[in-house]
Amino acid sequence: MAIHVIGLGVAEQAVLTANAMAALKQAQVIIGSQRQMDTIFNIAVDPISSPISKGQEFVKLPKLSELKTLLIELSDKPVCILASGDPLYFGIGRWLSQQVDTATTELYFHPGVSSIQAACHKLGLSLQDCDAISLHGRPVETLRSLIRHNQTLVILTDKHSQPKRLAQECFDMGYHNAKITVCEDLGYEKERVRSFSIEELLNEKLLADSAAISNLTFSDLQVTVIETGISEMMPQFPGFNDDLFITGKEAGKGLITKREVRLAVLSLLQPSRGDVAWDVGAGCGGIAVEWAYWNKAGQVHAIEHNDQRFDCLQQNTQRFGVVDNLIAIQGRAPAVLDSLPQANKVFIGGSDGEMSELLAFCWMQLPLNGVLVVSAVMENTKQQLLTFRDELLMVGSATIETSQIAISRGEELAGQLVYRPNLPVTLFRFQKNSI
Repeated sequence: MAIHVIGLGVAEQAVLTANAMAALKQAQVIIGSQRQMDTIFNIAVDPISSPISKGQEFVKLPKLSELKTLLIELSDKPVCILASGDPLYFGIGRWLSQQVDTATTELYFHPGVSSIQAACHKLGLSLQDCDAISLHGRPVETLRSLIRHNQTLVILTDKHSQPKRLAQECFDMGYHNAKITVCEDLGYEKERVRSFSIEELLNEKLLADSAAISNLTFSDLQVTVIETGISEMMPQFPGFNDDLFITGKEAGKGLITKREVRLAVLSLLQPSRGDVAWDVGAGCGGIAVEWAYWNKAGQVHAIEHNDQRFDCLQQNTQRFGVVDNLIAIQGRAPAVLDSLPQANKVFIGGSDGEMSELLAFCWMQLPLNGVLVVSAVMENTKQQLLTFRDELLMVGSATIETSQIAISRGEELAGQLVYRPNLPVTLFRFQKNSI
């Protein structure tokens, strides 16, 4: 079976290469949305240059959950799937590459100009200087984990990520001077490009007073560009200020791993693309949230059994926008760990008296080269970790390192600077070097 995936460009009339035209003519079944079909029909007036042949079957693109079944049913026919621009850039191409059995099916891709490219060219932006993201079908809060200072974001949107909602997100994150440009119906006769300040989008009176932007309705077919400016609220580099976390206590207090220790833990874990991670005893989410924030291509499962701390963990997941790759799980470890996917990185920050069992379970499930990092404050916990260390050294199955961190923070006392010490934290890192 051969499947040709054809990018149609950004225009009312499809812009096709000679190879794409030939693939369309030879296809028995063409799958796409009505809008995509229309762009082909618009160039079908001349029978000689038309990409459409007699007897072709046109099928409306179903949900992805149904598309795989449909393709199996069509396995004896040449098929074309229509895509809006570049199929392999936030398009259907990635899904097809992951789902289609390439041993029995040949995939061919014919790229067109993407709407992201078209928006950049319309605004005179160099694509390499922008960060392109998709909020299509994703929680709008994801924006919070992607936005940075002095950044140009080019965003594919959907009905949930309309300009006013994006403006609200920017405002809540402290980007009060951001500029939002909405590029609607690019390549169509009704194409429109409008720019707004955050204040204009959120203040109906300002809009009513402005003749230039009196119409606040937007097309469903749009790309939004945000020029962010600067925020004093959102972090720009690893080491979130403790005050940023919701803990149910005074700002900077409560059950989170403090910044200096958090940075050391993350350094020992070395977050990497494709990681499946566990944070056991996640508390309010200090480690888990920052772990997920800086490693969007990894997945973090944060386990916490305490009701109040779990609620704070969920709030911090939303606050920092790590809703795509942080999964909060309420329950007791190690029992709840049985239901989780195998982890290659594990951090144990709290054991609730189950440290020996947790160490054994987490170590057993780690793959070769997997990493287990554990923190300890209490002497009993340190002794359990020393015993575990000795057992691993005896069989030679691990590379081990340990350190102790003692932090003193400056405070005012009677008008004078003093350094008030925190309890020392002992860290162990175990890397599995044999099964």
